[in-house]
Amino acid sequence: MKAERLFRAIGLVDEDLTEAAAETPVKKRPVWRRYAAAAACLMVLCGAGAAYLVTGGFRGHGASAGGSGINNAGSAADTAVFMSYAGPVLPLTTADENPGVTAERHTDWDFTPRTDPEGYASQWGAAITDGYILSNPIDTDVTLTLLYPIVGGIKDLLSIDPGLTVNGETVGAELVIDDYAGGFGGAGGGDTSTLNLRYPSQWMDYQVLLDGGDYREAAIGTQAPADIPVTVYTFTDFEAPAEQYQAATQAVTFTADEARTAVLSYGFEGYGWDERTGEVTYSYFVPDGQRRSKTDKKLIVIGTDLTGYTLQGYRDGGCDPGEEIDGVSCTVTRSATTLHEVLLTLCWEILDTMEENPGYYGWLSEAAEILNPETYCLLAERALEQYGLLSDKPVDRYDSGRLDELMDEVLSVDRVLYLKMEVTVPTGGTAEVTAQYWKAPSFDFACSGSDRRNLQGYDLMTTLDSTLTFTAQTASVSHAENVQITGQNVGFDPENGVTEVTLDLNQPHYYLEIQPVPKETD
Repeated sequence: MKAERLFRAIGLVDEDLTEAAAETPVKKRPVWRRYAAAAACLMVLCGAGAAYLVTGGFRGHGASAGGSGINNAGSAADTAVFMSYAGPVLPLTTADENPGVTAERHTDWDFTPRTDPEGYASQWGAAITDGYILSNPIDTDVTLTLLYPIVGGIKDLLSIDPGLTVNGETVGAELVIDDYAGGFGGAGGGDTSTLNLRYPSQWMDYQVLLDGGDYREAAIGTQAPADIPVTVYTFTDFEAPAEQYQAATQAVTFTADEARTAVLSYGFEGYGWDERTGEVTYSYFVPDGQRRSKTDKKLIVIGTDLTGYTLQGYRDGGCDPGEEIDGVSCTVTRSATTLHEVLLTLCWEILDTMEENPGYYGWLSEAAEILNPETYCLLAERALEQYGLLSDKPVDRYDSGRLDELMDEVLSVDRVLYLKMEVTVPTGGTAEVTAQYWKAPSFDFACSGSDRRNLQGYDLMTTLDSTLTFTAQTASVSHAENVQITGQNVGFDPENGVTEVTLDLNQPHYYLEIQPVPKETD
């Protein structure tokens, strides 16, 4: 993989514009030669059709966690609301509005213990087998573009380990990554900001998200790269008296007309805006080889370029007056390129860094094993267009232009991921399509004090956003001896031999709540 990533396209770097910003203890404003003002028109990105190929599934592994519950076999309204919601099992759909076939569906929850990364058997989650018999009643073959939806984040794909079979044969499927499934909000108590992520918290959130088909249609649409002209300031070759000042900080200060200029930053820890003077300050702890601060630091200017800036060293990240120090320096390289090219370069470098430092990045590093930089770049551009500075109304979380959080959250937020493939159903015949994957449960956090410890929740939607005409649906549980069903509206009764039931197609939602059966100890 490293050999494939040797090329780093930064584009249009003018070496004459490279300057060594040597120690600058005074407020000196070097004036850069200005490019012709780029029109500040922000391209609308069409669709979110970022995709790559799933051929043999992913190497799976699990985790262990816990929660408890009470027995409840009532209606869907009685389902628990969990602190961490994993989303429902969704039905197969197609990219064809009128596919002309009928479908029978059978869904199985398999509660065989799973081996976690440390090698221990863990009663956490369920293996889902979701099978369909597609029947073609018309007098000609029908070729369908199938879309099998799975709720999860990009970081979860190794654990989800999705796969498809057609007529019993494993097939390759294109994985289409759709947009963030949630929204943004405040911290409660009258806070109306949009600073916090608001993940879907119950099955009705996915009903609202998917109803009408717009979300699905966006997934299979096309997206143009963000070929917006930008000016990039890259900061490298850092020096600071780290022995004397362990938190030595470099600050970059400038003024810009926000109606004509937008600035994205990457690798900067601090940001400030002086309402009185209009000065904007970005700052970073000077990398010293000891801290894990990012060594790639960039300011990406969209629209009218900066007319100048000030570099100043400080004792620490407070950047307070009177705390200035000498001996802080860096090299600043100014280049002209496009937003797509600079983001693509960042994506290459982020994924490489995650591969090289999996212990530091934790579960985020799993995304580096499966996501290619081109897809990552398109998803980041889409997020910028929807929620960031390319949006007509950026959310508070991203309105400072800081790319660090946005690009990490592109990898972590909940989405609907589609397995996409073509299947031909012969005239008067059938095709059997089966999806298999691991499903994480909904749960309450162990440290929360919740009285539902060891409780795991699962939801299933019967027809939500499916273009298929269903004639029957059934559901089953396998290896139910490993769990106790504490709440449901499905109708399972394993103790009396009822492990398979017929579902009502007029019932949109079914739920199942279980807790592991305690293991006997010697």
